[in-house]
Amino acid sequence: MKQSVINELKTEELFERLEDEQSSLNKLNINHVVSQLESPIVLRQKRRTIARLKTEIRKRELAQSK
Repeated sequence: MKQSVINELKTEELFERLEDEQSSLNKLNINHVVSQLESPIVLRQKRRTIARLKTEIRKRELAQSK
């Protein structure tokens, strides 16, 4: 997910998307332990997407507090 798409989402949608991405990452990690994934790069992409979502949520929290 690109940063421009993340910026357009509402705060509630960010939290929902974050939960979805985290559960998806957990499932991928379990599948990766059991049998190798075709493309382990997907794990890296999920982690980076989660980081982008958390960063945007934190940025909005700081903007509200000012």
